[in-house]
Amino acid sequence: MLTGLPNARPSAASPPARAGATGVLLSVAAVLVVVLRGAPVDGLWGRPAAIAMTLYAAVGILVLLGLRHHAPRRFGAANIITLVRAAAVAFLAGVAAIEEPPSPALRLAVTIIGFAGLALDGVDGWAARRLRLASRFGARFDMEVDALSMVAITLLLLRSGQAGAWVLAIGMLRYHFVAMGWLWPPLTRRLPDNLRRKSICVAAIVAMLIALSPWVGAPAAAAICAGALAFLVYSFTVDYLWLWHLWRSTPAADRAIPERV
Repeated sequence: MLTGLPNARPSAASPPARAGATGVLLSVAAVLVVVLRGAPVDGLWGRPAAIAMTLYAAVGILVLLGLRHHAPRRFGAANIITLVRAAAVAFLAGVAAIEEPPSPALRLAVTIIGFAGLALDGVDGWAARRLRLASRFGARFDMEVDALSMVAITLLLLRSGQAGAWVLAIGMLRYHFVAMGWLWPPLTRRLPDNLRRKSICVAAIVAMLIALSPWVGAPAAAAICAGALAFLVYSFTVDYLWLWHLWRSTPAADRAIPERV
């Protein structure tokens, strides 16, 4: 999902950026293995840990592929923070894969991890601006980790019995949007930066983490998640309509199929 960025071309800085990214990827992977092996969570080491590492490896491969097409000057602190967030999401996915539903204590632990990852979501953007290393690659990487975190949290909500299978729709909205872009290329046009989109995404993650906490009962959790789903559907609908209006307002002769994102 990080490959094929619009108007992206390999740059002279790509090899150093990829080399730095490879070292960081391996270092974070080693830490993730230690955490998965040492975490006091019954049933985590084994198939769930393998799922977590496979997910992290997939993220790593996509990162390296993305850097081939749109590399910043160096991988940088902001992208390292985002990578740590990706490792945390992989850990949550591993917890969701445990055979037994998560206990209240484990739900509290993953809720704390989720909020810590959300806090880092603000730190990575600040670091990119502060160090003048903001890039389209970094912005895309951050967005995809946000989307992946939603999938992991919805799986945990389902496994804990806080909501039914419908809650998975929250995590799949982003991927539905991407799939629709393959069916109708005008949807792959780059959307302008928008505070509404980011705010609703953050609010939805906060709502789901609250719903996952052990102090919230299943009926209340389902209602909270339903509200989050409604706001996300609204946000995606606005983007769909904006892109459709842009396409309609473009003269037919100028409706070139954009590069896929």
